Amino acid sequence: MMSEHCHIITPSTEPLPVEKAVASLKTALNLYDDKLSSTHHKNHLVTFSQPLLPLDLPVWLCAQTIYPRVFWMNREKDYSVAGIGTADRITYDKRSRNDEMFLHFERSMAEKAPHARYFGGFHFNNTELQDPIWKEFPTFSFVLPLVQLTFEHNTYSLACNLWLEPGDDLTTKISAINEVLDQVASTADCSLSKLPELLNITYNPDEPRWIESCEKALKTFKSGEMEKIMLARQTRLEFSREHSPLLFLLRYPYPENAIYRFYFEPSENQAFFSFSPERLYRRNGNKLFTEALAGTCSKEMINGDDHHASEALLNSEKDIREHNFVREMIYDDLFPICSEIDMEEEVCVLQLNRLAHLYTRCSATLKPEFENDSDVLKRLHPTPAVGGVPKEPALQHIMELEPFSRGWYAAPVGWISRDAAEFSVAIRSALVNGRLTWLYSGAGLVTGSDPISEWNEVDQKIGDMLTITRQKV
Repeated sequence: MMSEHCHIITPSTEPLPVEKAVASLKTALNLYDDKLSSTHHKNHLVTFSQPLLPLDLPVWLCAQTIYPRVFWMNREKDYSVAGIGTADRITYDKRSRNDEMFLHFERSMAEKAPHARYFGGFHFNNTELQDPIWKEFPTFSFVLPLVQLTFEHNTYSLACNLWLEPGDDLTTKISAINEVLDQVASTADCSLSKLPELLNITYNPDEPRWIESCEKALKTFKSGEMEKIMLARQTRLEFSREHSPLLFLLRYPYPENAIYRFYFEPSENQAFFSFSPERLYRRNGNKLFTEALAGTCSKEMINGDDHHASEALLNSEKDIREHNFVREMIYDDLFPICSEIDMEEEVCVLQLNRLAHLYTRCSATLKPEFENDSDVLKRLHPTPAVGGVPKEPALQHIMELEPFSRGWYAAPVGWISRDAAEFSVAIRSALVNGRLTWLYSGAGLVTGSDPISEWNEVDQKIGDMLTITRQKV
């Protein structure tokens, strides 16, 4: 049932501290309870939003004990959300082709309020049999937080979402929100929190098996079957005890890096998170913004600065060739569904603390019949930067060559509403399950790639997260 019913109630325009903001929201909720008792015949969203004094969102999230806990920050750092609890959920867990997965997702979104933003992610390859470690992360799972702290347009707000479906009892729903608001903690001292002792690191595949897999991939290039493929590695960390996965978010060592921060913790100490530099796309109505990001240089490996990394990348035939595969495929994928495509001619360099990447921006206008996210997701995922060229054979080869399932790694993660969306590609990511953490990263192989160099590149890409495990507090 389509819902066009969505409105926002702001109890007070004055920014308040958390404790007073919670009280303000509760008052507004209870007044709404008094005023409205009629039966709802359509899906209906009411958001109660109270301006807030500035607050550190990850630190606030660390204090909360309501699950799921979610966090999102865009690459520009001008929009971030920390959310707890579930006002509404979109989830699906059935093996199928990716096209069917995205279509099922689109049908679910059609029933939602136009402006409601749901946060979550997908499987990288939904035909793949998933390892048991991914049991908390189904085919896709997106939540509209029950309570969320938002930073947007340079202002902070605390909000609660009242989602009503036909037959729901309004009083019961409001009572449930009040119950969660009563448990909202205003502050937490995370300054002394640190990850426990790291006992062991193992690799899957190990170095000899990695070299063997790379050599098999290189043979497909010689036969003309493949032009590019990205192979990944799973790095398993064993800690001395269970810990909050949010510590990785709190202790990220390079806050100035131009990366997306995505965090999804469906139940306590079971989380997936990503520190990704790569945008899959941003959609505003029919306007689409995407990019080609492929080709990597480690500043540590060349013992150089930003300038040296740029020079090395822009003069590397192998990296330029790898980058062009991504540029060309994105253009070809978008051409059938877009009326205009503007792929920038100039290749830029995206500078991070330890790494640099070749980077080209692209903007496009979607044709009217394709102004939905399932068509865009089907076209753009997986990009050649995380899959390969050609796309479908690459997915098959990845399943055959990698000794683990990718789960949500390298898949689209982010937020979506009916009229807008933004997804990053979940690279530089990790899965936490109690005492165990699995880090995921990969390297793009083309003709001329050296397996040992690619192994070292994967080490560099997970370096930020390994740095977190060794930090002194």
